[in-house]
Amino acid sequence: MNRLRSAAVILASLLVPLTTVAEETIHVAYSERPPYMVPLPDGTPSGLTGTPTVHAFKTAGIPVQWHKVPTNRQLAMVKDAKSLNCAVGWFMLPDRLQYAKFTRPIYRDRTWLVLTNDAFAARGIATLDELTRQRDIRVLVKDNYSYGGLDAYIRQWHPVMAVSTASTVKMVQSVSKGAVDLMFVSDEEGSYLLKQHAADANNLRLLSLKDMPRGPERYIMCSKAVPDEVIARLNKAITFR
Repeated sequence: MNRLRSAAVILASLLVPLTTVAEETIHVAYSERPPYMVPLPDGTPSGLTGTPTVHAFKTAGIPVQWHKVPTNRQLAMVKDAKSLNCAVGWFMLPDRLQYAKFTRPIYRDRTWLVLTNDAFAARGIATLDELTRQRDIRVLVKDNYSYGGLDAYIRQWHPVMAVSTASTVKMVQSVSKGAVDLMFVSDEEGSYLLKQHAADANNLRLLSLKDMPRGPERYIMCSKAVPDEVIARLNKAITFR
């Protein structure tokens, strides 16, 4: 009888840490970026990546606190190896694997497009290869963003780079006014921007180049402090295939 009691005590002691970890609140960061993430009145994100993330945490039964913060702040949160932090909709990259854990993908972009203005569109560039042979092009990129399969092209291309920490709206205005020639956007985001920014849309064009790389997958990216058990539960709850 004593042996049975001892075994029960040992088993209980092993189960308690797992239960405690699972019940700790995960702090999940996102930024407003339609159509991927659109904040709701209760502070949760909706949208192409927001909605499946909320669903995954809810289905997995993991307590979560949502934080709407800039992208650089999200990176700082995930790099904090002592805090239970995650961020929504990030690409999985080799350098990020050094400080982060990733769930299964929650979404995949359709393809990349070039958002540009009338003056640049008039050049008639039809392929990515042709674009990357132009040395005078001014390309606007978001600070600390990855552009998936385009990153390698940009590194080899060496265009005139303008790095921005501004909102997407401000970046679109820079393209429309000719301060820069172009920025890369996903098919989903480009279509949304033209519909929602009518004041700038008359001078904006979306170019679909023939040899653009396929759109990348997006993930929930978490700090190393987030237990593997939590990642596994999220993976089980994620419905994207």
